[in-house]
Amino acid sequence: MGYNIAIVGATGNVGREMLNILHERQFPADTVVPLASRRSVGKEVSFGDKRLKVRALEDFDFSTVDIALFSAGSKVSEDFGPKAGKQGCVVIDNSSRFRMDPDVPLVVPEVNAEAVAGFHKRNILANPNCSTAQMVVALKPLHDEATIKRVVVATYQSTSGAGKDAMDELFGQTRAIYVNDPIEPKRFTKQIAFNVIPHIDVFMDDGSTKEEWKMVVETKKILDAKINVTATCVRVPVFVGHSEAVNVEFAKPLSVERARSVLREAPGVMVVDKREPGGYVTPVECVGDYATFVSRIRADTTVKHGLSLWVVSDNLRKGAALNAVQIAEVLINRYLKKKAA
Repeated sequence: MGYNIAIVGATGNVGREMLNILHERQFPADTVVPLASRRSVGKEVSFGDKRLKVRALEDFDFSTVDIALFSAGSKVSEDFGPKAGKQGCVVIDNSSRFRMDPDVPLVVPEVNAEAVAGFHKRNILANPNCSTAQMVVALKPLHDEATIKRVVVATYQSTSGAGKDAMDELFGQTRAIYVNDPIEPKRFTKQIAFNVIPHIDVFMDDGSTKEEWKMVVETKKILDAKINVTATCVRVPVFVGHSEAVNVEFAKPLSVERARSVLREAPGVMVVDKREPGGYVTPVECVGDYATFVSRIRADTTVKHGLSLWVVSDNLRKGAALNAVQIAEVLINRYLKKKAA
C-alpha cells in the first residue's frame, strides 16, 4: 500500500519537475493529484507515461492525501499550507513562507535529515532557497571535517529560478538582439540577455537583497548557527543551473587533497576537479542531474585555514523539486512506515 500525493502548482516549472522526479525515483504513490488555480483546471500534466488532469486547489480536500508538495509561491502556501496540515496532510513547502518559522523544520536530507522528526508540530516541512540547498550539500562534509567559521559566496543564478516568464524573457531578449528589435525588461529590472544583474528579490534596509539574507539565515538554521555567512546573489543569462563561487574559512587545518577526498565520499556530491581546460562542471552539464557538483577546489592562502570551491547544481532539481521529494522519502521511510507496510 502506497501514499496519496498532491502537487500544488503542478503546471509550473518546479511542479512539473516534482512529477518527473516522483516517477523517476519510483516513489510509492497510489495516487498523484495535480493541483493549480481554477484557470488551469482541465489542463494535463505528465506523470511517467500517464497524463493527469489538473484539479482546483481552492476547494480540494487535503484529508484525502497523505503528503502535499507545494510549489506555487508564498501566498498560496500561507493560505493553504496550514489548512492542509490541519486536515492531516503533511505539507512539504518550496516557498519561503515557513522557512524561518521555529516550528517548521528546514531540511536538506543530506545535511539534516533528522530535522524531519519535527514535522508533527504543524504538519509542515520547508524546502530551503535553491542557492542555499546546493551550497550546504557541499559544505556539510567539510564542516564535519574541519568546522566552518565563515563563508563568502557569490552566486550565478539562472533565470529559471525566477519562473517560466523569466526564462521566456531571456529567450525573447536574446532573439531581439539578433534581429535588432528593442529590448523591454519586464520580469527583470534590467536587460538579462548578454548581461548580469546583481539583484535578486527585494532590497533590505542594510543594502543586501532578500535572496542574500535567505542564504545567511537558512545556512545557519540548516547547518550551524555559529557559521558567519555573507552572500552576493547575481542573476545570469542561463536558463537552468545555479553556480556558486564559495570561499570557506575553517577552524582547523584542511588540505585540498583531504577536502577532495571527503567530498567524493559525501552523499549528493559529485567531484569533477581536474586542473586542465574543461576539468570542471558548468550549468549546461548539470541540467537533469541529481548531484551537486564541486570543482576548482583550491587553497585560499589569505586566511589561516581557507579553501575556495566552485559549486554547480540544477536549481529546478536539487534546489527545489528533488529536495522536496527527498524530504518526502525521509518522511515515509522513518516516520510514516506503517502506511507502506
